Amino acid sequence: MQPHSARGEIPRNRGPASSFRIPNLVFPPMHVIYEESGAFKVGTILADNDTSLQIEAPHGKRSKIKANAVLLRFGEPGPAELMREAEAIAAGVDTDFLWECCGEPEFGFEALAREYCGHTPSAVEAAGILVKLQAAPVYFYRKGKGRFKAAPQDTLRAALAGLEKKRLLQQTVDTWAGELFAGRFPEALRPMIPELLYKPDRNKPETKAIEKACETSGLSVPKLLERAGALPSSHDYHLNRFLFECFPRGTGFPTGLMLGDPGELPLAQVAAFSVDDETTTEIDDAFSVTRIDADSVRVGIHIAAPGLFFSPDSPLDRIARERLSTVYMPGSKITMLPPDAVVRATLAQGRDCPAVSLYLEVNESDMSISREHTVVERVPVQANLRHSQTQVLDTAFPSGEVPVDVPFSTELHFLWRFAKAREAARGKSSAAGDRADYNFEVLRDPEDAIESNERIVISERPRGTPVDKLVAEMMIHANASWGRLLADNQVAGIYRVQSGGKVRMTTAPGEHQGLGVSHYAWMTSPLRRYVDLVNQWQLLALLRGEPAPYEPNAATLLGAVHDFDATYSQYADFQWRMERYWCLRWLVQEKVHVAGGEVLRDNLVRLKGLPLVIRVPSMPELPAGTAVELDVAGIELMESEIQCRYRQPADNAVQPE
Repeated sequence: MQPHSARGEIPRNRGPASSFRIPNLVFPPMHVIYEESGAFKVGTILADNDTSLQIEAPHGKRSKIKANAVLLRFGEPGPAELMREAEAIAAGVDTDFLWECCGEPEFGFEALAREYCGHTPSAVEAAGILVKLQAAPVYFYRKGKGRFKAAPQDTLRAALAGLEKKRLLQQTVDTWAGELFAGRFPEALRPMIPELLYKPDRNKPETKAIEKACETSGLSVPKLLERAGALPSSHDYHLNRFLFECFPRGTGFPTGLMLGDPGELPLAQVAAFSVDDETTTEIDDAFSVTRIDADSVRVGIHIAAPGLFFSPDSPLDRIARERLSTVYMPGSKITMLPPDAVVRATLAQGRDCPAVSLYLEVNESDMSISREHTVVERVPVQANLRHSQTQVLDTAFPSGEVPVDVPFSTELHFLWRFAKAREAARGKSSAAGDRADYNFEVLRDPEDAIESNERIVISERPRGTPVDKLVAEMMIHANASWGRLLADNQVAGIYRVQSGGKVRMTTAPGEHQGLGVSHYAWMTSPLRRYVDLVNQWQLLALLRGEPAPYEPNAATLLGAVHDFDATYSQYADFQWRMERYWCLRWLVQEKVHVAGGEVLRDNLVRLKGLPLVIRVPSMPELPAGTAVELDVAGIELMESEIQCRYRQPADNAVQPE
């Protein structure tokens, strides 16, 4: 019997792919064009198994493909040469002319190649037409294996217009990117600066231009815009991020907001005074001390009453509800209420100011409270004392001195003694004395726009001083007393409750364990916090014998509870970030190259004299509280970053150059 090869069959999987040898006969190799994952590929047939083929790619890889994936079989030229020649043919074919040759019916690429060439196409010519069809999906729709259909004329015209629009848009993007790379800011992008910095949309051409310029230059977006003159200062960058997120419509107030008349109110027979820092304009609280007899003193806690000037659901209320709190930052603030409302309601000296007053009759011998009551009245405010005036009292009172040159020092001394008694009665401290407060003062010329000409002054003020304590205790007592008053009369309110170490806001009264009081509702800062304003409206209605504006579980109360904590936290985080920024500005301003600090834990260090905590990766393991010296290696104001290296243990404070 003759062997299989002698009967004309090609042996499979034997010998090299270049040829198959039978005695006295040589069969040239066969190649294929096939489709895989939407792309055309070529290879040499190693074995043909009817439904599948084993092929070898030009680069030598062998694989198995399905027979129905094959588009064209050919003997010559070789696979690599065919694709090169086919692409050259495709490049010379006019797409519009090819589209005109198609007609409307569906067609195969070999039939179109025959029509286009005017003769039976060679493998290279057929492959060239196939490549051209594949490269023009706008002109030719794929309808199956090797089959296409010409796009309708109207659809093609619209698609081509779209492509041209994309081309021109990409050209614009490239132009913008080139200008940015060269340090020029395109005017067309100027209205979008906040969006490009803080909330870029990667689908927009403006963002694509910024990203391309950043990639080319190696700069971050803020650095790129700063170099191009579109970002005046690092301070503007940080401030405007917050405004973009929290005040997208700006920080101004609408015009035409009306303030009502608080009505006829009795005039209190007291001489009230307030104690605040130098920059406070929203003076919410004041005090009075009036002697009744030899052993009795009437203490007045007077709280500003903006709730008398406008009502719930008024335009002013809606503004306050949207803002929820005054925003503080070094050198500036954004008030919750418009300036007119603040001026009318603040407890300014030299005026009889509408107020909600809590009076406590105190027995001086043991500092116990024999009676307390609340009234709505006008309070004569004699003085707005500032911390710079009362600072001397913080050292005088503990030593038994009462300086006569400080206004209302006698009254403040009594309030301090009373505050200590209230603190002892609660069994909780009203102020943490182990940390310091820091005051930031930004000195700038309003007509000078140069950032480097601003100067920052940072001063340290210890907590828990006598003046701090007396103010804190008076506020705690008022909030606790009025919170209990609302609860006892079944009037809805918003409470601060602490249990298990967790503080939360709720409309259900409950104990504040951290302060040692049975009820606690914020009511002493109605000019600066919306929760206090809402509670004041509820309290005013109770004192006047009127229905409260809000019922228990009213949407406004629940909404305020839901929104306030998140918003207040966001504002506090912004204040912290701006304080960090100004600390870095101070270090740059004072040319600090060696800074003193104290180890908190691990590699965390608090710089001495500044509210700035940083990580120092190079610091060795040291006990908490260790004083160290650090080399200030670099400060990046745009990113609010500082790099420091451990230097040595030391007791030195921050050292300017």
